[in-house]
Amino acid sequence: MYLWQRWVALLEHREPATSLALARIVLGLTIATHLGHMVWVDGDLLVWTDATYGGLRALEPGWLAYVGGLTPEIIRALVLVTIAAALAFTAGAWTRIAALVTWLGFRTLADLNSHSGGAYDELAKNILLFLLVSGCGRSLSVDAWRAARRPGASPADHLAPAWPRYALIFQLVLMYWATGMQKVSSGWVPGGAADALWYIFQQPTWQRTDMTWLAPAFAVTQVATLGTWFFEQAAPVLLLAYWFRHTRTRPGRLRAAFNRLDVRSLYLLLGVAMHIGIELTMEVGAFSWATMAIYAAALHPDEWARIGRLARGALGLSPSARSSGPLPTPP
Repeated sequence: MYLWQRWVALLEHREPATSLALARIVLGLTIATHLGHMVWVDGDLLVWTDATYGGLRALEPGWLAYVGGLTPEIIRALVLVTIAAALAFTAGAWTRIAALVTWLGFRTLADLNSHSGGAYDELAKNILLFLLVSGCGRSLSVDAWRAARRPGASPADHLAPAWPRYALIFQLVLMYWATGMQKVSSGWVPGGAADALWYIFQQPTWQRTDMTWLAPAFAVTQVATLGTWFFEQAAPVLLLAYWFRHTRTRPGRLRAAFNRLDVRSLYLLLGVAMHIGIELTMEVGAFSWATMAIYAAALHPDEWARIGRLARGALGLSPSARSSGPLPTPP
């Protein structure tokens, strides 16, 4: 009964929706930009149109068979509808409906051609599902603005369940750890050649720009390769860091050491730096930006509020928050 009560309390815990709203904004813009680029270069017609109508290969239309099949007109219409829904989702206008339409459109497109896209498609779909049921439209949104103008509005209208944010953090840990566990070749693991990133940087398929200038720096790429492997293998430590942060008033040397070093923040900062490096050097689609949606949810809403106060103070828009005391302890 005690464990059941703890589980119910976890699911019922509510907090300001700021973190989930920022995740919504990042993911919505990522999907809209990604699909918009496809339209700009006509990649949507090449990849998702059936070979009968000029596409790369024969495809199964799924439910689109009932509305005309995989013709250029149908595909372009679906892409544009999904972009419009993603922008509405970003703005938080009719958030839940916009999330559902975005998820359905993006899922349909991503699943049409198994020879295109990447794991970031699955990641984006997973995040969309969590955000669909999260209440992410209760902050930084058109919906929140409308709710605040209704008679009887209260601060509770801006609260959302905390469990979707926890689930997104677990998604991040699972993604990194599973990716690291699949890196079993000698090019990745300690004791091997550690040449995986060297080959990736020199392969035109992955290069964002010509990387031949990096070829002589083999030792640097070895360090980056092993660093990436250890970072991903260590992902479960992030969950432990969150737990120790939540229970920081309890005794224990390991707990105290984790909180003194702020292992959680160090891991997240390393992750941001890694994704900046990936985005600057590699062509990996929307992977890094979709991941940043989870990073937005990885900080507690009170931390985002503190960051906002500091930013406004630095810009002279309001008194500095430096005297507002230490950051609260987020769950």
